[in-house]
Amino acid sequence: LNYIKPRAACSAGADAERKFSGNWVEWRSDRLSARPERLAGVLDTQAMPRPALYLPQLRPGQAFPPIEQAWGPSSPACGLLAAGGQLDVPTLIRAYSNGIFPWFSEGQPILWWCTDPRMVLKVSQFKLRRSLRQALQRFRRDAQCEIRFDSAFDQVITACSQTQRGAASGNVSGTWILPDMVNAYCALHRAGYAHSVETWVNGKLVGGLYCVALGKAVFGESMFSLQTDASKIALAALVCFCRKQGMQMIDCQQNTGHLASLGAQEMTRSAFLAHVKISAAQPAPSWHFHDLYWSELLTFDTPAP
Repeated sequence: LNYIKPRAACSAGADAERKFSGNWVEWRSDRLSARPERLAGVLDTQAMPRPALYLPQLRPGQAFPPIEQAWGPSSPACGLLAAGGQLDVPTLIRAYSNGIFPWFSEGQPILWWCTDPRMVLKVSQFKLRRSLRQALQRFRRDAQCEIRFDSAFDQVITACSQTQRGAASGNVSGTWILPDMVNAYCALHRAGYAHSVETWVNGKLVGGLYCVALGKAVFGESMFSLQTDASKIALAALVCFCRKQGMQMIDCQQNTGHLASLGAQEMTRSAFLAHVKISAAQPAPSWHFHDLYWSELLTFDTPAP
């Protein structure tokens, strides 16, 4: 076990800035965000006076520590479980099967997380706003518009990795989808466990998302948009597909206002892990989208105000 000595703690739901240096890191709480691409480290070569928090350093192929050992709400990184290991297909499958996901920035080791609470989108509670409903209706009527699954996974994840986060707010930051992550999830896709949902207009890929799927357990990862509402249309298509296939929820990992506006809510880690165990054991559906799936949203739902 190596260890990290925190300078400042964070409360539940708060984020912290971090940068690994050897076996320790100094933490700041004056700048908080929910994705590691926004987390900037502050190095300190002096010993820290506060008690150490221990973080297991995994060898390639080594089992993950018990989920209960993830750092708690009073720690500087709520949900952090371990560092190290590798991003190969067996490790990723083992991680997602236990509600664990990788999330790290350039210059950091692989970091593994299992947050509590967990943000999830129950597909039965997806909020279809009037503007998105109208966009979906236009999209569905246009013969030049279509949803495709898994026809351009590499393009989708590459586009996600190139998306500048925080552009709308002026707080532009980099990406957490580093080349090693791109390669790892492309390998996971080729193995049949990662999928892309793609929005195509006039023969061009204009938006989409990618996710991990084990049986009927779905874990959302990232999305991109080159055209207004393109990523939201892809998400709506995924919701329709999940409803049609009896897939109850989409893991969103972290709580953000945008996800909450779409109907995502927090649930306890224990409840989430129970869902994953049951859903991952069910037979996986065939990942293909049919136009009739739109009826899951466009026929039966009443738009939110």
